[in-house]
Amino acid sequence: MNQDMPIKVILFDDNDMLRDSISMLIADTEGLELKGAFPDCTTVLEDINSTMPDVVIMDIDMPHRNGIEAVKLIRKNFPALPILMQTVFDDDEKVFAALKAGAVGYILKNTLPSNVLYAIKEVYKGGAPMSPTIARKVLLHFHSDTDEDAGNDYKLTIREKEVLQLLVLGLPIKQIADKLFITYDTVRAHIKKIYQKLHVASMTEAVAKAINQKLLPGG
Repeated sequence: MNQDMPIKVILFDDNDMLRDSISMLIADTEGLELKGAFPDCTTVLEDINSTMPDVVIMDIDMPHRNGIEAVKLIRKNFPALPILMQTVFDDDEKVFAALKAGAVGYILKNTLPSNVLYAIKEVYKGGAPMSPTIARKVLLHFHSDTDEDAGNDYKLTIREKEVLQLLVLGLPIKQIADKLFITYDTVRAHIKKIYQKLHVASMTEAVAKAINQKLLPGG
């Protein structure tokens, strides 16, 4: 991707006021380009084909087809397209259903505009941003798993589990490197190993598999 080009974004949300608000935020931000804003996902694949976005922002509860079903459809047809969920819901079932379906990030609709913009840029760069309350739910989900052998089937090292857990919490590679006191390239090397061991091809798949199979034991 050409970093000099604006990040092309499309939005699906049935709330007219919120859709207009986010649309204006994106349209008025340098480095972003709003390619479309839609009230439902009835023609989601056609909408993506006609706009060719770099990032999709997806609501969950919409008429005709809900956001989680739309995410599954997008992931099947556009596997590399990052999807950022934005919703008023923070209940566990919807959080994990969205991530399992293939969403990369998950932020709440009361998120500050600056954090929305940060999340868009992070998913575009390969990150997995989440609102703090969502990240906490994910962390507690792992802490509820007391199986000390969790993740052993994939033979993840202690360091690889640390990197994977930080990826699940939405930290970008640079922050992971800083937090673990290792280099950026070392983190990338660990991520490559994680992909190989989990038999996945993307961060989205790695995060979804970690959550779905409870690969990270509690601290």
